[in-house]
Amino acid sequence: MVDLGCQQDRIRAGLERKLHSILHHREFIQGPEIRLLEQRLANYVGVDECIAVSSGTDALLIALMALGIGPGDEILTTPFSFIATAEVIHLVGATPVYIDVDPRTGNLDATRLEAAIKQTTRLILPVSLYGQCADMTEVMLVADRHHLPVIEDAAQSFGATHYNRRSCGLSTIGCTSFFPSKPLGAYGDAGAIFTEDQALAKTMREIRSHGQSSRYHHLRLGINGRMDSIQAAVLLEKLSIIDDELDRRQNIADRYNDSLDDLASQTDLLLPYICDGNRSAWAQYTIQIPGRDVLVKMFSEAGIPSAVHYPNAIFQQPAFLRDINDCPKSIELANKVMSIPMHPYLSADMQQRVVECLYSSIN
Repeated sequence: MVDLGCQQDRIRAGLERKLHSILHHREFIQGPEIRLLEQRLANYVGVDECIAVSSGTDALLIALMALGIGPGDEILTTPFSFIATAEVIHLVGATPVYIDVDPRTGNLDATRLEAAIKQTTRLILPVSLYGQCADMTEVMLVADRHHLPVIEDAAQSFGATHYNRRSCGLSTIGCTSFFPSKPLGAYGDAGAIFTEDQALAKTMREIRSHGQSSRYHHLRLGINGRMDSIQAAVLLEKLSIIDDELDRRQNIADRYNDSLDDLASQTDLLLPYICDGNRSAWAQYTIQIPGRDVLVKMFSEAGIPSAVHYPNAIFQQPAFLRDINDCPKSIELANKVMSIPMHPYLSADMQQRVVECLYSSIN
């Protein structure tokens, strides 16, 4: 689904210089690469503060801990996401309240938020799925009316924009993942947190390192959530080419749209829907089609990769069966979504094979 080899060939010289520098200075934890990366990421997103952390999951957990979320608190979030979104809510003892999705995008349907807010609601946590920002304008309007903080789970949308503002900089806190397959990916687990709130940033930096305000002085409970210097070096090199890679992803998405438009007009195939004001980072190119599992099998037989993001709503997972839900659109979506190859180095020939396989399989 991704081709990290082609990308590595492109950045190899600069990457090797950065890695050799770390081997020389030997500051493998919290080395100078971390602060430089935080500065460049903050500048890229357009916010004052960035905290580099060990994963996207830890980014969400640290953000919840910094906001004081805990038992008795309810968090409005999506049921259609990677498990980490709801997992961290349970880890701090709070309760996820699932808001059903807009079936066109898979993102939380922000028009449903107002009716779900109660006295126990403490936070809104939308996910920007498949690389496209959630309806953050509406989310923030609702949040502001009710004086609620918002965490954008931007694990898939780093580099995307919403009315010309970058994902991760649209809410109280933005959290992203640098898992290797993401639009900006490390060579292992890594993540980052973004905010304009300096007091929150200070708290999150302390939580990232066992609650330390200074060496062996622990003001609060925390976790081991630090990013390695080596991952920061990888991300610094990749950040230098991300805008070009985002343009490449957009061009590939445009070619898919043009090539598949006729098929979509004649069948039940639904192509990705991008809302007004949004530019997707195209973490995935995810179609919707009834009988998806048959299509996945046919792709496999043709030697073409595909993936399902996601085969179940979160509340259908065994660990979350006790969660209350009323989200039929999420269940329907889980039965139809299928991601096809999408990365900046996808060749025209390979893309044509994917298109031809879709035509032959669906017809």
